[in-house]
Amino acid sequence: MLRPARPAGAPARRPGGACRAPPSRRWPAPFPAGRTAPAHGPAYAVRPRSCRPGMSCRRAGMEPSPDPASVVHPPALTGPCPRRYRPLMTPTLAQLRYLVAVADCRSITGAAASVFVAQSALSRAVQAMERDLGVELLARRGRGVDLTPEGARVVRLARTVLNAVEAIDDIGTPHGKDARAAFTLATTPTLALDLATDLMAGFSERHPGVDIRLQKHDSREALVEELTRGRAELALVDLPVDKELSTHFIQEREVVLISPIGTRLPHPVPLRMLDGLPMVLPTPGTGRRTEMEAMFSCMGVRPVPSLEVDERLAWVTGVTDGRGSLIWYRDVVARAFGSRAEIRSFTPALLRPVGIAHARRQLSRAARAFIAHAGRKAPVREPER
Repeated sequence: MLRPARPAGAPARRPGGACRAPPSRRWPAPFPAGRTAPAHGPAYAVRPRSCRPGMSCRRAGMEPSPDPASVVHPPALTGPCPRRYRPLMTPTLAQLRYLVAVADCRSITGAAASVFVAQSALSRAVQAMERDLGVELLARRGRGVDLTPEGARVVRLARTVLNAVEAIDDIGTPHGKDARAAFTLATTPTLALDLATDLMAGFSERHPGVDIRLQKHDSREALVEELTRGRAELALVDLPVDKELSTHFIQEREVVLISPIGTRLPHPVPLRMLDGLPMVLPTPGTGRRTEMEAMFSCMGVRPVPSLEVDERLAWVTGVTDGRGSLIWYRDVVARAFGSRAEIRSFTPALLRPVGIAHARRQLSRAARAFIAHAGRKAPVREPER
């Protein structure tokens, strides 16, 4: 006699016609009186939808439940069954660093600036740490914060952990009388003229055992290539840069107009007066020239290129010889021109962000120390009025 094929997933028939449901559909017997339910699950399984009151278990495709008295139960678990399971969460090293920074700065804003993260990201990390530990670590007061007793204890332990991690990082680093750490810093000749020199001098006083190898490149594109190829660990560069790189903002530098002596322009000079002005510009096709042309297009002006060259010395001679005006950083004007040119601010003021960029990989301890030093020691350049 031919029988229809058993549908996929249907329970297999036992000899004699009885059905045995899969283990997931069995209806276990309740625990006897006086026994405690295991903490990992309920005492009763959910009644299958196919088994209704008044319906036999065989019709529902289930095996009848055995006599509860004949069932051998596992040993009872003592204690009350927890209502909610809270997994044990371990704070991350980033959370520990953020909390220590808050303890040092006594403010969320200052701590975020010291560790180069957004204020909202630091706040979320600390709040998540408080939620995981189940205690309050910070007491908010106006614009500042104080450590609670639990927070002070966590900070002491966090400093111990972070010091141990730094000690582990030092394993494999040569030590001794002649051992010195080193890293390579790449930058442009303009930034190397004053900012890089000032930062390196202050860093060397604080870290005399670290050597900095300074590389100079004419364009930001060359700096990015040095970082991606691993030939430089850090780059001091105008921002923004390629999104594949990590950046740390340092300061904003004022961009001014440098003109030959006797140029008839007001001070400060409106941006619209750049239209038709003879100017010394980088050569076409370079990254800096492309940025300047985009800026001129946004301003709705079109200067007249009187000299197109990439060498910084030629820029200086082009202005002093009366060939045209130049857009450059105020910080380098005094060293490059002295009193041989006229300097004017723009209205509204033009500010350019400068920062440190590096590839998205683990940095050496010396490089991390330089980033922290640059964030604390770099002066903020305000436009002169």
